[in-house]
Amino acid sequence: MTGLGAITPLGNNVADTWRALVAGESGAAPISRFDTAKFKTQFACEVKGFNPEDWDLDRKKARQMDPYCQYAIAAAKQALEDSGMDIEAEDKTRIGVVFGVGIGGIQTFQEEVEAYGRTGAEIGPKFGPFFIPKMIADIAAGHISIMYGFHGPNFVTTSACASSTHALAEAYNLIRLGKANAIVAGGAEAAITTGGVGGFNAMKALSTRNDSPATASRPFSASRDGFVMGEGAGCLILEELEHAKARGARIYAEMVGEGMSADAYHITATHPEGLGAKLVMQNALEDAGMNPDEIDYINVHGTSTHVGDISEAKAIQALFGDHAYKLNISSTKSMTGHLLGAAGAVEGLISVLSVYHDIVPPTINHEDGDEDEEIDYRLNFTFNKAQERTVRAAMSNTFGFGGHNACVIFKKHV
Repeated sequence: MTGLGAITPLGNNVADTWRALVAGESGAAPISRFDTAKFKTQFACEVKGFNPEDWDLDRKKARQMDPYCQYAIAAAKQALEDSGMDIEAEDKTRIGVVFGVGIGGIQTFQEEVEAYGRTGAEIGPKFGPFFIPKMIADIAAGHISIMYGFHGPNFVTTSACASSTHALAEAYNLIRLGKANAIVAGGAEAAITTGGVGGFNAMKALSTRNDSPATASRPFSASRDGFVMGEGAGCLILEELEHAKARGARIYAEMVGEGMSADAYHITATHPEGLGAKLVMQNALEDAGMNPDEIDYINVHGTSTHVGDISEAKAIQALFGDHAYKLNISSTKSMTGHLLGAAGAVEGLISVLSVYHDIVPPTINHEDGDEDEEIDYRLNFTFNKAQERTVRAAMSNTFGFGGHNACVIFKKHV
């Protein structure tokens, strides 16, 4: 991993995001994008102060892109610059782009259909010429490749909230199969819209703690009442090790394994005993050739939903045994909110930084006595305060609606 980029509710770059994570800050606040008076949930973790022109997107270009695509481009630009790669000196047929997106251009879709609803019956169909290319989920990967002239593998992974962890896994596999020297991998999402919030409200997935947005995302606490929606993008440059060494690149960490599985249980709920979660972590460990006791930190899916938090904790105990109590576990969604399809990329990036800096960000918003009888609190959830420790290897979990599970492992480079 030689380059990192981030647009998150905690900051529009990696440094600001990491500082806020270590400090235990929440990115949640009342929604500013639309009138929420009639919505059950009136807050979210929005990206703040984002200006497309800061990322070489003039007004004309920006109007041709949905916000999720703008976030993806900004994160990719940061990551490529951070990598120090001389792009023009590289064989661009050996550089690819794989981005994960769960929903894609939902804002564009909503705006265009609403506009048609207001006038369509009178004047007939009239949609903007950029409607389709702004809306489709693959277009962020396409834009990045066009901007930099990358001719390598180029596609999107879509598996709900596991989307961008699958993107990291696919990028890893492409490189070790010899298909590319480097992959620009990540994920992006921008679903804080009336349709996004209203839809998740309808299925009772979101927290409704409107009186205290900053404390609403509280994974593994008994008082949790749903997830907090977030938005943004994360990008990581995955590079073949010898290629990175040959150009003298800074190496944050090595990606050493990936796992995939399915719950095969329910369209939205995780398996109550965490069977799919256990399997995906086991598959990642086997792929990496590692034993459970070689993992020091797990950035868990931990969405702050009742069933999900319990099942993931059970899965960790079932797989790691006694070592489970020596792990640090944390859900950074307590600070960033749930970035849906972008969650895996941002949390993968956080896991890489934990390995690099030997710091585990906290799970915030846990109060003394706020304990669920179905969760074993002998596990170290890193509640409320970051912890410094040697992180030899970190695991990052993401689970998506439909039972899609993905896991990646990052190891310290020595």
